Amino acid sequence: MRVTRELKTGIVAVTIISLFIWGYNFMKGLNLFKGPLKTYYTVYNNVQGLNTASTVTINGVEVGKVIAIDFDKNPDKRGQLIVEFSVENDFEFSKKSIAKVYSASLMGGKSLAIIPSYEGEMAKPGDVLNGEIESDIFSSVADKLNPLQAKVENVIVSADSLMTGLNSVLDEKRRESLKQSITSLNATIANFERLSGSLDTILRVNGKKLNSTLSNTEAMTANFAKLSDTLVNANLGETVKSLDATINSLQTILANIEAGDGTIGKLLNDEEMYNNLTNASKELEELLREVKLHPKRFVHLSVFGKKDKGYVPEEEQIKELPVAE
Repeated sequence: MRVTRELKTGIVAVTIISLFIWGYNFMKGLNLFKGPLKTYYTVYNNVQGLNTASTVTINGVEVGKVIAIDFDKNPDKRGQLIVEFSVENDFEFSKKSIAKVYSASLMGGKSLAIIPSYEGEMAKPGDVLNGEIESDIFSSVADKLNPLQAKVENVIVSADSLMTGLNSVLDEKRRESLKQSITSLNATIANFERLSGSLDTILRVNGKKLNSTLSNTEAMTANFAKLSDTLVNANLGETVKSLDATINSLQTILANIEAGDGTIGKLLNDEEMYNNLTNASKELEELLREVKLHPKRFVHLSVFGKKDKGYVPEEEQIKELPVAE
């Protein structure tokens, strides 16, 4: 059988059209050689660059493609995007599974991952899954930098307000005073440096004396410790008890004296005895004065055995004196 040129041309044309149809559907995520596909839907407000023919994965394994992305025609959901995707294997998951858009690479390509759940009713083709968007690295960095940026802006505003306040408070006179204060502070710091140098010199020169003083102090401390131990072992309690008993006895004696008991008490408290002693003292004083002035009245001495004439008053003694011729 001879194949004509027209037949060959027709076969080639059909083959090219078939390849075109297959390639077009393959680019859309449809594989015509695997039979009927199971398609599902999910809804997003923003698909973050997801497009048709993006891969669909389950646990990192590619299981399908994104078939179409269309706007929702419902007026109440205007602006939302309906994503249709296919699953080419028999893997089953429930309606509680989540379809998450994530970054497949650092170049910005997006893919769709199904996070499977096995609770509840199993999903069937045509069901709508809950959609989520995973933040990429740039979005995460931006989310973390936004609060920091706000804080930096607040700090800058506060610093600007502070500088404005300082400019309004620090006029020319106060600035000059501040300069003088800083100069004085520098002088004080210099004095402290000189004092520190002098102190260092003193310590270096008198280091041996200081060591000796510290050694003596340590020895004195040890002696005090020994003295403390000696006092502790010296029965201070008994001594204190004896002293307390002595004080109590002295208080008893003083109380008796004050009450007039005993000789000392009577002497101090008996007024008549006091008057008698005072009078006796006065009489004794007069007697001693009389003895001193007129000893012959009380003492008679005879050296040659002359008879004592007895007491002769002074007037008669004067009369008996010989008269000079």
